[in-house]
Amino acid sequence: MIVTLMTDFGLSDAYVGVMKGTIAQINPRLQTIDLTHQIPPQDITSARFQLMTAYPYFPDGTVHVVVVDPSVGSSRRAIAVQLKAGFVVAPDNGLVSGILEHAVAAVELTNRKYWRSQTPSATFHGRDIFSPVGAHLASGVPLKELGDEIDLNSIIKLPIPDAIATENGIQGVIQAIDHFGNLITNIPGERFFNCSWSVQIHQSIYAGHTTYADAKVGEIIGLIGSHGWVEIAMNHGNAQSYLKLGIGTSIVTVIQSN
Repeated sequence: MIVTLMTDFGLSDAYVGVMKGTIAQINPRLQTIDLTHQIPPQDITSARFQLMTAYPYFPDGTVHVVVVDPSVGSSRRAIAVQLKAGFVVAPDNGLVSGILEHAVAAVELTNRKYWRSQTPSATFHGRDIFSPVGAHLASGVPLKELGDEIDLNSIIKLPIPDAIATENGIQGVIQAIDHFGNLITNIPGERFFNCSWSVQIHQSIYAGHTTYADAKVGEIIGLIGSHGWVEIAMNHGNAQSYLKLGIGTSIVTVIQSN
């Protein structure tokens, strides 16, 4: 069985290795896969997006352990969520909100039997709660054994608005910025196949293209990324640095013609 790990811990310290050691102590036969440990510190929004885009590519039963936890040690809940094709173990702070449509059940992690310690560190729940719970879950412990059932509607959602149809296209927002500086919107790209389209940011309009090679070096363009969302990119450059836009910026995609 697979356990994936995603954190904002980076790789300079031993934190990630310690989480893997905790998992191996419980079940050394589990396969661990690092999704990323380069989430910007405390950036729940970025982690939400990375989990959402990674989830479809793993086998049924995969357990995703996600630890981006600015409120570690506080009264925020630790939860495990059963999905249609696996599980996620994480703090209840919005990390799971991108895949809640796939959720079928959830519990708060109140059964300390499955924690590493009855008295966990106030600053490293990734080691003492989330990793061991993920390992037990991947080893076959039923979800209901891990704690008290909670209403799926009570799980915290990040305030990212839905994309909405307009007279000429779709209006959405930037929901993520990747390593290359591409500005990834929450506008589904499927609407724009086989038609001419453009992206409007404030008063500026950028043509939609199929590939980077369709544009001149340094040109800002619209693209449909491999994740399926409309994004704004710069050929051989960094769109975020050039445009100086952040998550939440309003974007409009306009269908020009068939």
